[in-house]
Amino acid sequence: MMNDYRPDPDTLLDKIQREDAKQQRGHLKIFFGACAGVGKTYAMLNAAHLQQQKGLDVVIGIVETHGRQDTIKMTQALEVLPSQQILYKDRVLSEFDLDAALQRRPDLLLVDELAHSNVAGSRHAKRWQDVEELLAAGIDVYTTVNVQHLETLNDVVGQITGIRVWETVPDKIFDLADEITLVDLPPDELLRRLKEGKVYLEQQAQRAAKNFFRKGNLIALRELALRRTADQVDVQMRDYRADQAIHQVWQAKERLLVCIGPDASASKLVRGAARLAASLRADWIAVYVETPKLAKRQAGQQDALLKALKLAQELGAETTTLAGDNLAMLLLSYARSRNVSKLVIGKSLRPAWTRLLRTSLADELASRSTDIDVVMVGHDLSAQDKTAQTESNHIDLDQNQRTPLSAYLWTIAVCLVATLLSAGLTQVFDLANVVMLYLLGVVFVALRFGRSASVLASLLSVASFDYFFVPPRFSFSVSDSQYLFTFVIMLAVSLTISKLMTNLRFQAQVALYRERRADALYTMSKALSGALMVEQIIEIGINHLAPVFQARVAILLPDSHDKIRQPLAETGQPDPVQQMLLNTIDTSVAQWVYDHHQSAGLGTQTLPSNAVLYLPLRAPMRTRGVLAIAPKDTRQIFQPEQQQLLDTFAAQIALALERVHYVEVAQDALINMEAERMRNALLSAISHDLRTPLTAIVGLASTLHEQADLAPPKRAELSLAIHDEALRMSGLVVNLLDMARLQSGKVTLNQQWQPLEEVVGSALRACQHSLQGHVLKTAIPADLPLLYFDAVLMERVLCNLLENAAKYGRSQIQITAQAEADFVHLSVLDDGPGLPSGVNIFEKFTRGELEAASPGVGLGLAICESIVLAHSGKIVAANRPDGGAQFTVSLPLGNAPPLPPMIEDELE
Repeated sequence: MMNDYRPDPDTLLDKIQREDAKQQRGHLKIFFGACAGVGKTYAMLNAAHLQQQKGLDVVIGIVETHGRQDTIKMTQALEVLPSQQILYKDRVLSEFDLDAALQRRPDLLLVDELAHSNVAGSRHAKRWQDVEELLAAGIDVYTTVNVQHLETLNDVVGQITGIRVWETVPDKIFDLADEITLVDLPPDELLRRLKEGKVYLEQQAQRAAKNFFRKGNLIALRELALRRTADQVDVQMRDYRADQAIHQVWQAKERLLVCIGPDASASKLVRGAARLAASLRADWIAVYVETPKLAKRQAGQQDALLKALKLAQELGAETTTLAGDNLAMLLLSYARSRNVSKLVIGKSLRPAWTRLLRTSLADELASRSTDIDVVMVGHDLSAQDKTAQTESNHIDLDQNQRTPLSAYLWTIAVCLVATLLSAGLTQVFDLANVVMLYLLGVVFVALRFGRSASVLASLLSVASFDYFFVPPRFSFSVSDSQYLFTFVIMLAVSLTISKLMTNLRFQAQVALYRERRADALYTMSKALSGALMVEQIIEIGINHLAPVFQARVAILLPDSHDKIRQPLAETGQPDPVQQMLLNTIDTSVAQWVYDHHQSAGLGTQTLPSNAVLYLPLRAPMRTRGVLAIAPKDTRQIFQPEQQQLLDTFAAQIALALERVHYVEVAQDALINMEAERMRNALLSAISHDLRTPLTAIVGLASTLHEQADLAPPKRAELSLAIHDEALRMSGLVVNLLDMARLQSGKVTLNQQWQPLEEVVGSALRACQHSLQGHVLKTAIPADLPLLYFDAVLMERVLCNLLENAAKYGRSQIQITAQAEADFVHLSVLDDGPGLPSGVNIFEKFTRGELEAASPGVGLGLAICESIVLAHSGKIVAANRPDGGAQFTVSLPLGNAPPLPPMIEDELE
C-alpha cells in the first residue's frame, strides 16, 4: 500500500532549527541510579576513561569520592580542575570553580552530584545551574543524580523512606539530557556493599542500614528509577519518530486509547480501560470524538459524557476531544501520533442486521489498523440502562429532524426558483445540463439549513425534474426507462452532496469555535503582557473570562500573611451580577484551594455542592491566588476543551501576577540598594568631611587652652582658624539640611520681582573668604530685566557654584549674564580640570575627580539643581573649550511689572 504521509514543511523547519541549537550546545549525559552506592560515579569515571582513550580532552571538574579507594584510583589518570576556596562562617570550603572550567574549556567535563547546593557566595545557588552554563558554552558534561533528587519524585521517595531529601533537580534538566545511563544494582548486592564499607564508613553504614537502606526501600527506589528511565527513553523514541516522520506504531511501551461516547455505557467502558491499563502498567488516554450527528446530543447525553470524562481523569487518564466526520480514521490518526498500542472501544448495541447496511466501528478499525490492537469491551447494561439507551437513540433521531419550519419553506422556495430557471433554459440546453441547477440548489440548502432540509431538497429536485421536464411532462410517469437511471444518479448525487456539505458546515463551525478560543487566549495574553499592576491583571482577567465562559468571575489574592482576602466591590455603580458573586464567595474554601493547590467547589471532589468553582492560580514558583468562577451553564464549562482553555487562562493570569510580583520585588530591591548607597555615601562624607573640621577645631581649641602665654597675634591667628573651620562645618551641615528640606517638599518659595545683580553681589560677599586667592571677573549687563525668584535660595545657588569653582579652579573665576529669548542665562566659569566624563555631576553625593584633595559631601550641585527646577528653570554643566568648567543657570523672564519712575531715573 502506498504511503500517503508527506513531511510537514513546518515540522522539517522546526527539526532543522532544533538540530542547529543542539549542535551549538554541549552534550549532557546523566548517570542515573536508585540511591547512593550503586556505582554512578565509578561508571561515570569509567566512561570518561574510554572517551580519553578516543583522544578527547577530559577534565574532572568535581568528583565526590567519599573516601572510596576504587573511585580514588579512577581519578588519578585524569586531570583534576583545582577547587574554588570560599570562606563561609569562618570555615574555608572547597567548591566547583565554574570560571576556571569555562576558561579551561575541555571537550568533556565531569561534574558529580548534580543536585548539590553550592556554598553561599558562589555564582549559582545550585550545581545544575553551573551545568546549564557549561552546556550553553558548548562543553560536554557527564554528571550523576539519584532518583530521590528529582523534584517530581521527591515527595514520593519521602513517603516511602520516611526521609525527605531537600536537594533537588528540576525535571526539565533531567528531560533535557541527551543520554541517560541507568546504573542499577540489586538490593541484596547493594546491602552487601554497604556492610563491606564500600558505600559509607562503618558508623554511617550502620545508621543507613537501619533507616534509608532497608531492603523494601531499595526495591521501591529501584522501581522508581527504572520507570523514570523508561519514561525518558519513551520520550526520546517519540521524538525520534516525529523527527523521522515515522507514522507506524512502535509498541515499545504499552499505551491505551479508549474512545467514549455520550451513552450510558461510557462509565463502564472507562472503568474497563482503567483496569486494562493498570494490569499492563500502561499510560492511557480517554478520547471523545464529536461528529456532526453527536454534535446535536441532548442534555442527558452531555451529562453522561462529562461524567465519563471526569471519571477517566480521576482514574489517571489524559482526556481530550477531537472533531471530525470519519470516526475510525480520526481515531487511528490520533492513536498513531501518540504511539498507542491498544485501542479500546465499546461493543455496538445496534442490531446485527444493520451491520449489513453499515460497517460497525470495530470492523472498520480492525480492517484499517495493522499495527494497533483493537480491544472491545462489552456493555452489560441493565434493563433500565437499555431503556435509557434506546430513548437516547430515538431522541437523537428526533433531534436530527428538528429543523425549523422556515428552513423547509426556504427549501421549497429554492426548488421552485431552480424549476423556473430551468424552464427558461430547457430551450437552450439539454436536460442533463439543467440538472446542475437543482444540484446547485441542494448545495445551497445543505450549507444554509443542514441535513434534513438538504434531504428534502434532494427529493423535491428529483420530483420536480421528473414532473416538469421529463416526457411526458406534468406527470410522474416516465416514457423512457433511461430516465430512471438518471433519477437514481441524481438522487444519489444530491444525497452525497447533502452529506458532504453538512459535514463541511460542521467542520467550519468547529474551526470557528476553536479560532474563537485561540483569539480569546491571544487577546488576554496580549493584554496581560502590558499590565504593570495587580489591579490591571484582575480587571483584564475578569473582563476576558466572563464572556468566554458565560460566567461570573472573581480573582482572590492573598495578603502578606498568605490569607485570602475578600475581593473588593466595584466603586461607583457596581454590577449587580458581579456583586451577587462577591456575596456568594466563601473565603474559607478559597483558602483551602490556595493552601492545598487543588481545585474545589462546583464539579470537583471537594465541596461539589458549592455553586462556585475555585481554581488555584499556579505559577512556576508558587500559587499566586485563587480564581472563582460561577458559570451559567455548568455543562459547557466542564467540557474537556473548555476545561483546558480555563486552565490555560488561569495559568496566564498566574504568570502575570508572578511577573508583576517580581517586578515589584526588583523595584524594591533597587530602591533599597539606592537608599543603602546614599546612606553609605552620606555616612562616608559625614565621617570624613565633618570629622576633619571638628578635629581641627578640637586641636586649635586645645592649643589655646593649654598655652596661655601665646602672643596676641598667634592667639588671634588660632581664633581665626577655629572660626574658619566652624564656618566650613556649618556649610556642610547647611547643605545637608537644605537637601533634606528640598527632598521633603516642605520648602515654600518666597518669590519676588528683583534684579539679578543684587543676588550676585550678596553671594560674592558671603563667599568672600572662599574666593581668596582667585581673580574674580564679572560681566553682568546693567539693562537686565527683573526676575521672579526667591532671593535667599538663589543666593544659595550662586554660593554653591562659586565655592565649587573656588574648590576646583586654579586662579580665575568669571561670572557672566545675558538675556536670550525667554530666559536669562547666568554662568559661572572656572579654569580647573573640567568635568569628569560619563558622570552626572548633579546627582547627590557625586563629586569631581579631585574629591580626595577637596572637602565636601557632594550635595552642593544637587541642591542647586533642585532650587533651579523649583523656579521652573534649568541648570547645565559643560567643559570649556580652553579648559575648565562652565555652569549655566537659566531662569524664565516672565512678565515683569513696570519700574516706578524714581527707580527708572536712578537707573538712567
